[in-house]
Amino acid sequence: MAAQAGVLLRDLVEHAAKRFEEAGIDSAMVDAELLAGHVLKLSRGGVQSEIIRGAALTDDQAQLITELYARRLSREPLQHITGIAYFRNLELEVGSGVFIPRPETEFVAQLAIDALRAVASEKPIAIDLGTGSGAIALAMATEVPNAEIFAVEKSDDAISFTKRNFEKYGSENATLIHGDLADSFAQLDGEAAVVVSNPPYIPQDAVPRDIEVRLHDPDLALYGGEDGMQVMHLVSASARRLLHAGGTLVVEHADSQGQQVSQLLLADGWRQVRAHKDLTGRDRAVTAIK
Repeated sequence: MAAQAGVLLRDLVEHAAKRFEEAGIDSAMVDAELLAGHVLKLSRGGVQSEIIRGAALTDDQAQLITELYARRLSREPLQHITGIAYFRNLELEVGSGVFIPRPETEFVAQLAIDALRAVASEKPIAIDLGTGSGAIALAMATEVPNAEIFAVEKSDDAISFTKRNFEKYGSENATLIHGDLADSFAQLDGEAAVVVSNPPYIPQDAVPRDIEVRLHDPDLALYGGEDGMQVMHLVSASARRLLHAGGTLVVEHADSQGQQVSQLLLADGWRQVRAHKDLTGRDRAVTAIK
């Protein structure tokens, strides 16, 4: 996309949205407005207001916005371009090497938060296994401030983003370690009230539907072995070690895996195994009691 000198903001945004739509980008207008806002230091609403009043761009502004539009057309994720992913009340730093938190995972975080709030203890412990950007852990830490939150992330590429997000939001009641979810937090065995995880669950030979996911999300955060359940088994084992009797496990899964995950947990000895649909009506998570 070539920049146009003296162009109206409206024209540049509308042209980009059309190109995005033609390229198969679902959120075409939203992305066009957000990328313009990133350059202009405006919210999406601010961009819309500027469009209404007929704002024109300087040559430099038009050039910068056009460069970002070209990156998005190449299917680089919006969040990688802006460096920001929004999750519940959080503004998380993300980029190449860290999994971008999804809107549907906000529902999974809510299940964990609800379970944590229901605990009678004044200072309940919750653990996020495979925290990625820190989204679920930091949602719990900020929304249940009386809780103690612990999180582990294995990826060498992701951990720098995770650390910065924890420094921003989690210094008071959240602890992050760089390690493997299979054997972390031995000092907390039998102490946790809630364990939550959004593990990699895509079967190794499956191809993700979204181009952005295929090209940019890290394999370590996507693929869960031959049947997608390899890490799920590890999560189940670690959670049984970490939770006290009556503690709650919350796990996210693909919308086709609800029965598979439920059967796995029942075979591992979990009680009250329950499937949950997200706000779109798709199977999204399973909860279970130790």
